[in-house]
Amino acid sequence: MSIGLILLSAVSVLVLFGVAQRVLDKMQLSDRAALLIAAAIFFGGLIPDIRIGLVSFNLGGFAVPLGVCIWLLIKTDSRKEVWRAIFGAVITGAAVYVLGRVMPDEPEKIVIDPNYVYGLAGGAVAYLLGRSRRGAFIAGVLGVVLADVAVAVVNWAQGIRQTLYLGTAGGMDVVVISGLLAVLLAEFVGEIIERMVRRNGRENRDPVDTPADRRGNER
Repeated sequence: MSIGLILLSAVSVLVLFGVAQRVLDKMQLSDRAALLIAAAIFFGGLIPDIRIGLVSFNLGGFAVPLGVCIWLLIKTDSRKEVWRAIFGAVITGAAVYVLGRVMPDEPEKIVIDPNYVYGLAGGAVAYLLGRSRRGAFIAGVLGVVLADVAVAVVNWAQGIRQTLYLGTAGGMDVVVISGLLAVLLAEFVGEIIERMVRRNGRENRDPVDTPADRRGNER
Protein backbone atom coordinates (compact mmCIF):
# COMPACT_ATOMS: atom_id res chain seq x y z
CA MET A 1 0.00 0.00 0.00
CA SER A 2 1.35 3.41 -0.97
CA ILE A 3 1.97 6.22 1.52
CA GLY A 4 -0.95 8.15 0.05
CA LEU A 5 -3.43 5.36 0.76
CA ILE A 6 -1.96 4.90 4.25
CA LEU A 7 -2.45 8.60 5.00
CA LEU A 8 -6.03 8.45 3.74
CA SER A 9 -6.74 5.49 6.02
CA ALA A 10 -5.26 7.37 8.98
CA VAL A 11 -7.33 10.47 8.20
CA SER A 12 -10.49 8.36 7.98
CA VAL A 13 -9.80 6.92 11.45
CA LEU A 14 -9.28 10.42 12.87
CA VAL A 15 -12.55 11.58 11.33
CA LEU A 16 -14.43 8.60 12.79
CA PHE A 17 -13.11 9.42 16.26
CA GLY A 18 -13.97 13.10 15.88
CA VAL A 19 -10.37 14.29 16.11
CA ALA A 20 -10.55 16.21 12.84
CA GLN A 21 -13.87 17.93 13.56
CA ARG A 22 -12.38 21.42 13.96
CA VAL A 23 -10.50 21.19 10.68
CA LEU A 24 -13.57 19.92 8.84
CA ASP A 25 -15.67 22.75 10.24
CA LYS A 26 -13.14 25.29 8.95
CA MET A 27 -13.32 23.67 5.52
CA GLN A 28 -17.14 23.49 5.65
CA LEU A 29 -17.10 19.70 5.40
CA SER A 30 -19.16 17.25 7.41
CA ASP A 31 -17.78 13.98 8.76
CA ARG A 32 -19.80 12.06 6.19
CA ALA A 33 -18.53 14.21 3.32
CA ALA A 34 -14.92 13.81 4.47
CA LEU A 35 -15.28 10.03 4.71
CA LEU A 36 -16.91 9.86 1.28
CA ILE A 37 -14.08 11.91 -0.23
CA ALA A 38 -11.42 9.75 1.43
CA ALA A 39 -13.19 6.58 0.24
CA ALA A 40 -13.53 7.96 -3.30
CA ILE A 41 -9.82 8.80 -3.44
CA PHE A 42 -8.87 5.45 -1.89
CA PHE A 43 -10.95 3.19 -4.12
CA GLY A 44 -10.57 5.48 -7.13
CA GLY A 45 -6.83 5.04 -6.81
CA LEU A 46 -7.28 1.29 -7.23
CA ILE A 47 -9.13 1.69 -10.54
CA PRO A 48 -6.95 1.46 -13.69
CA ASP A 49 -5.86 4.80 -15.12
CA ILE A 50 -7.89 6.41 -17.90
CA ARG A 51 -5.93 7.41 -20.99
CA ILE A 52 -7.06 10.02 -23.53
CA GLY A 53 -4.44 10.73 -26.16
CA LEU A 54 -1.27 11.89 -24.43
CA VAL A 55 -3.04 12.35 -21.09
CA SER A 56 -3.40 9.57 -18.54
CA PHE A 57 -5.19 10.26 -15.26
CA ASN A 58 -6.37 8.40 -12.21
CA LEU A 59 -9.81 8.91 -10.73
CA GLY A 60 -8.64 8.81 -7.12
CA GLY A 61 -5.38 10.67 -7.58
CA PHE A 62 -6.65 13.40 -9.90
CA ALA A 63 -10.38 13.55 -10.70
CA VAL A 64 -11.69 13.35 -7.12
CA PRO A 65 -9.18 15.82 -5.57
CA LEU A 66 -9.78 18.22 -8.47
CA GLY A 67 -13.52 17.99 -7.92
CA VAL A 68 -13.07 18.70 -4.21
CA CYS A 69 -10.96 21.78 -4.99
CA ILE A 70 -13.58 23.11 -7.40
CA TRP A 71 -16.33 22.52 -4.84
CA LEU A 72 -14.33 24.32 -2.12
CA LEU A 73 -13.73 27.27 -4.44
CA ILE A 74 -17.46 27.49 -5.16
CA LYS A 75 -18.31 27.33 -1.45
CA THR A 76 -15.76 30.01 -0.51
CA ASP A 77 -17.55 33.19 0.56
CA SER A 78 -14.65 35.60 0.12
CA ARG A 79 -13.46 36.42 -3.40
CA LYS A 80 -10.14 37.40 -1.86
CA GLU A 81 -9.69 33.90 -0.50
CA VAL A 82 -10.53 32.41 -3.91
CA TRP A 83 -7.85 34.47 -5.65
CA ARG A 84 -5.37 33.78 -2.85
CA ALA A 85 -5.94 30.04 -3.27
CA ILE A 86 -5.53 30.24 -7.05
CA PHE A 87 -2.39 32.38 -6.71
CA GLY A 88 -1.09 29.95 -4.11
CA ALA A 89 -1.69 27.05 -6.49
CA VAL A 90 0.27 28.77 -9.27
CA ILE A 91 3.23 29.58 -7.00
CA THR A 92 3.14 26.09 -5.47
CA GLY A 93 3.17 24.59 -8.96
CA ALA A 94 6.15 26.75 -9.91
CA ALA A 95 8.03 25.72 -6.76
CA VAL A 96 7.41 22.01 -7.36
CA TYR A 97 8.35 22.40 -11.03
CA VAL A 98 11.67 24.06 -10.18
CA LEU A 99 12.34 21.48 -7.49
CA GLY A 100 11.78 18.72 -10.03
CA ARG A 101 14.35 20.33 -12.31
CA VAL A 102 17.07 20.51 -9.65
CA MET A 103 16.51 17.09 -8.09
CA PRO A 104 19.23 14.58 -9.12
CA ASP A 105 18.29 12.05 -11.78
CA GLU A 106 20.61 9.29 -10.55
CA PRO A 107 18.80 6.93 -8.13
CA GLU A 108 21.96 6.39 -6.05
CA LYS A 109 22.07 10.12 -5.25
CA ILE A 110 18.47 10.28 -4.05
CA VAL A 111 18.13 9.88 -0.29
CA ILE A 112 14.32 10.14 -0.20
CA ASP A 113 11.67 9.38 -2.81
CA PRO A 114 11.29 12.54 -4.96
CA ASN A 115 7.50 12.19 -4.81
CA TYR A 116 7.63 12.66 -1.04
CA VAL A 117 9.88 15.70 -1.46
CA TYR A 118 7.48 17.22 -3.99
CA GLY A 119 4.52 16.56 -1.71
CA LEU A 120 6.19 18.02 1.37
CA ALA A 121 7.48 21.07 -0.51
CA GLY A 122 4.13 21.60 -2.18
CA GLY A 123 2.30 21.40 1.13
CA ALA A 124 4.64 23.86 2.85
CA VAL A 125 4.48 26.44 0.05
CA ALA A 126 0.72 26.00 -0.27
CA TYR A 127 0.25 26.75 3.42
CA LEU A 128 2.36 29.89 3.31
CA LEU A 129 0.30 31.24 0.41
CA GLY A 130 -3.11 29.71 1.06
CA ARG A 131 -3.23 30.56 4.78
CA SER A 132 -6.75 29.28 5.41
CA ARG A 133 -7.47 25.55 5.64
CA ARG A 134 -9.44 25.57 2.40
CA GLY A 135 -6.99 27.81 0.60
CA ALA A 136 -4.03 25.69 1.70
CA PHE A 137 -5.68 22.46 0.54
CA ILE A 138 -6.62 23.94 -2.83
CA ALA A 139 -3.16 25.39 -3.39
CA GLY A 140 -1.49 22.14 -2.34
CA VAL A 141 -3.53 19.88 -4.60
CA LEU A 142 -3.79 22.14 -7.65
CA GLY A 143 -0.16 23.19 -7.30
CA VAL A 144 1.29 19.72 -7.86
CA VAL A 145 -1.17 19.15 -10.73
CA LEU A 146 -0.05 22.38 -12.40
CA ALA A 147 3.58 21.31 -11.98
CA ASP A 148 2.89 18.07 -13.86
CA VAL A 149 1.07 19.99 -16.59
CA ALA A 150 3.97 22.45 -16.90
CA VAL A 151 6.46 19.60 -17.37
CA ALA A 152 4.33 18.06 -20.11
CA VAL A 153 3.80 21.38 -21.90
CA VAL A 154 7.55 22.08 -21.92
CA ASN A 155 8.26 18.62 -23.30
CA TRP A 156 5.58 18.96 -25.98
CA ALA A 157 6.95 22.35 -26.99
CA GLN A 158 10.34 20.69 -27.49
CA GLY A 159 8.80 18.03 -29.70
CA ILE A 160 8.87 15.29 -27.05
CA ARG A 161 5.63 13.31 -27.18
CA GLN A 162 5.64 12.36 -23.52
CA THR A 163 2.44 11.24 -21.81
CA LEU A 164 1.06 13.58 -19.15
CA TYR A 165 0.32 11.52 -16.03
CA LEU A 166 -2.09 13.10 -13.55
CA GLY A 167 -2.49 11.50 -10.15
CA THR A 168 -1.20 8.13 -11.31
CA ALA A 169 1.06 5.87 -9.25
CA GLY A 170 3.40 8.14 -7.23
CA GLY A 171 1.53 11.19 -8.43
CA MET A 172 -1.35 10.27 -6.16
CA ASP A 173 1.00 10.23 -3.16
CA VAL A 174 2.24 13.72 -4.06
CA VAL A 175 -1.31 15.09 -4.26
CA VAL A 176 -2.37 13.52 -0.96
CA ILE A 177 0.80 14.51 0.93
CA SER A 178 0.73 18.08 -0.38
CA GLY A 179 -2.96 18.64 0.35
CA LEU A 180 -2.93 17.08 3.82
CA LEU A 181 0.32 18.75 4.89
CA ALA A 182 -0.95 22.16 3.80
CA VAL A 183 -4.13 21.69 5.85
CA LEU A 184 -2.24 20.42 8.91
CA LEU A 185 0.17 23.35 8.83
CA ALA A 186 -2.73 25.78 8.45
CA GLU A 187 -4.48 24.14 11.41
CA PHE A 188 -1.56 24.00 13.83
CA VAL A 189 0.03 27.32 12.97
CA GLY A 190 -3.39 28.97 12.67
CA GLU A 191 -4.37 27.65 16.10
CA ILE A 192 -1.20 29.08 17.65
CA ILE A 193 -1.81 32.47 16.05
CA GLU A 194 -5.46 32.49 17.15
CA ARG A 195 -4.49 31.71 20.73
CA MET A 196 -1.91 34.49 20.73
CA VAL A 197 -4.48 36.95 19.39
CA ARG A 198 -7.05 35.91 22.01
CA ARG A 199 -4.48 36.21 24.78
CA ASN A 200 -3.37 39.67 23.63
CA GLY A 201 -7.01 40.69 23.39
CA ARG A 202 -7.65 39.68 26.99
CA GLU A 203 -4.55 41.52 28.17
CA ASN A 204 -5.70 44.70 26.41
CA ARG A 205 -9.20 44.42 27.88
CA ASP A 206 -7.92 43.72 31.41
CA PRO A 207 -5.13 46.22 32.20
CA VAL A 208 -3.22 45.86 35.48
CA ASP A 209 -4.99 47.73 38.26
CA THR A 210 -2.22 49.45 40.25
CA PRO A 211 -2.59 51.35 43.55
CA ALA A 212 -1.67 54.54 41.73
CA ASP A 213 -4.55 54.04 39.31
CA ARG A 214 -6.96 53.54 42.19
CA ARG A 215 -5.82 56.75 43.88
CA GLY A 216 -6.24 58.61 40.61
CA ASN A 217 -9.77 57.30 40.22
CA GLU A 218 -10.66 58.27 43.79
CA ARG A 219 -9.59 61.86 43.12
